Amino acid sequence: MTQRAYNFSAGPAVLPEPVLAEVQRDLMALPSAKASILEISHRSKTFKEIISAAESNLRTLLAIPEDYSVLFLQGGSRLQFSMIPMNLLTASQDCTDYILTGAWGKHALEEAKKVGATHVAWDGSDGNYTSLPTDQELDVSPNAAYAHVTSNETIEGVQFQTEPDVGNVPLVCDASSDFLSRPLPIERYGLLYACAQKNAGPAGVTVVVIRNDLLQRSSETLPSYLNYQVQAKAGSLMNTAPTFAIYVVRLVTDWLLNEIGGLEKMHALNQAKSAMLYDVIDSSNGFYTRHAQAECRSLMNVVFRLPSDDLTKLFLSEAEEFNLTALGGHRSVGGIRASIYNAMPTAGVETLRDFMIRFRDQHAV
Repeated sequence: MTQRAYNFSAGPAVLPEPVLAEVQRDLMALPSAKASILEISHRSKTFKEIISAAESNLRTLLAIPEDYSVLFLQGGSRLQFSMIPMNLLTASQDCTDYILTGAWGKHALEEAKKVGATHVAWDGSDGNYTSLPTDQELDVSPNAAYAHVTSNETIEGVQFQTEPDVGNVPLVCDASSDFLSRPLPIERYGLLYACAQKNAGPAGVTVVVIRNDLLQRSSETLPSYLNYQVQAKAGSLMNTAPTFAIYVVRLVTDWLLNEIGGLEKMHALNQAKSAMLYDVIDSSNGFYTRHAQAECRSLMNVVFRLPSDDLTKLFLSEAEEFNLTALGGHRSVGGIRASIYNAMPTAGVETLRDFMIRFRDQHAV
């Protein structure tokens, strides 16, 4: 097998090696099906057991209450940007609120504008999206259909550590890049969604957790696939589901439950991993500078800059020699972005930490 590098890609991202090994072992034929997961029907008994187990694992990990539905959909978060206002806007609640903390919140807002009226409850653009709002700074409309937030912005590296207080307005959250990285009080959310390719599985499936009373808002005039209520009634199987991606979500959640020991332990591991890198940045005497303010910075995406573009290019080139890959920052921010999702092993972060120290010692003036 080709030597695996430490892959710091923002997504599709690293998967747990035990999961990849199980996929490889069973790819030719699932023991229960005598066929590959790529070949079995989404209506088969074997696959129904897989999707049921994936949902059960998610309910256990996140303590999802019974009055919430769990959906496995396609189209990524981009489709959810449209489906959410399509389903949740009503005649009496005909405006939506958006809390903008980075690029993905802005993308969500742009799609919502195509569906109905929108209102920006907070916008961090003046500060180049380096911070997050306090609850007192939020301008939430009391009769909004929902208030949308992005829990972790992968590009800017800012992350909410607690849920913003939006009163009685349903809180809708794009949790794509920190889903399953920590426990969440699901009852604080009306709807939470996440494309899988950061922490939960491969690209191809998006998990939606929605409070059942909000399902009643879905209009019969919506196309069937875009209707949350239709999807919930069909158990996410109204059409051919992304079977392979859901199968891997089941394996990843097995790994979180059985090998990691749950989300409390996963969160502790993620805190320890990010602390290694932030400690190097904070003690570098300005050689490394972080993008996000200290109290807002992400446990998932460590974003920082070097003193010059030439040093950044050299950093990325030399990092490859240490099997440290996909560290380039997003073009809109530049610099370095180390995405250290759940499956990034501690050894990978330690290797990056040691490389950062060595590089700083060699090139700091």
